[in-house]
Amino acid sequence: MAIDLVLRRDWNARAPRGDYTQLDSTKGVKVHYTGGRVDPAIVSDHSRCVALVRSIQGYHMDGNGWVDIGYSFVCCPHRKVFEGRGLYHLPAANGPGLNAGHYAVLGLVGNSGLVQPPDLILHGILDAVQYARDHGRAGKEIKGHRDGYATDCPGDPLYAWVRRGAPRPGGGNGAPEPSAPPFPGRLLTYPPVMRGQDVRTWQERMRERGFELAVDGAYGPGSRDVCVRFQQEQGVADDGIVGPVTWRLAWEAPVG
Repeated sequence: MAIDLVLRRDWNARAPRGDYTQLDSTKGVKVHYTGGRVDPAIVSDHSRCVALVRSIQGYHMDGNGWVDIGYSFVCCPHRKVFEGRGLYHLPAANGPGLNAGHYAVLGLVGNSGLVQPPDLILHGILDAVQYARDHGRAGKEIKGHRDGYATDCPGDPLYAWVRRGAPRPGGGNGAPEPSAPPFPGRLLTYPPVMRGQDVRTWQERMRERGFELAVDGAYGPGSRDVCVRFQQEQGVADDGIVGPVTWRLAWEAPVG
């Protein structure tokens, strides 16, 4: 499914108060939530989504004194992606000194009311991520607002999903099951050598991708070196650690 993008004119966005700061590329995307109460009625009434996005813009401009809404995109529980500041424009939501690193994508959930993100919000966030990669020179990272900034955002449910590697929900709405197996829940690092079936599963996948690597269930220097080369190929942090993002990319990134 292509992105269902709601352009600024379609949600009757206010004009920005000044010029945006140019953003040439990013490491990826950071995920946010509203931080307040979100009326669960938005799930069945899209007009409330539009009103909420407009109210967030008003608060950011009139309360914070920002030039515009702080987010690059906003995703609602109808799998619609509202254009905020959009591509190639510096967001304001990631925190001082951190805005140039990532686009900012808001999921319309809060800390009360609608707290658990419906699957279509997760789909919308991933649609926005792919759109930013395809058209906005965004890198492969998907992080939470709290990564690098002291905040509860994007809330525990959304952040847990980000930490799992932000898998696309399976079933419903014609979406395929995610091709990557679930993240095993521990980081694969060396030193010391780590052993287990999760290591073997990852090694087997790296062999399938064409890397020369022993499939022995032991994450040692050879596995770490392969991990670094793979991360460099994918444009993510090359720390040699198999975390949720590197695990997901092992299956979902194009081969070759």
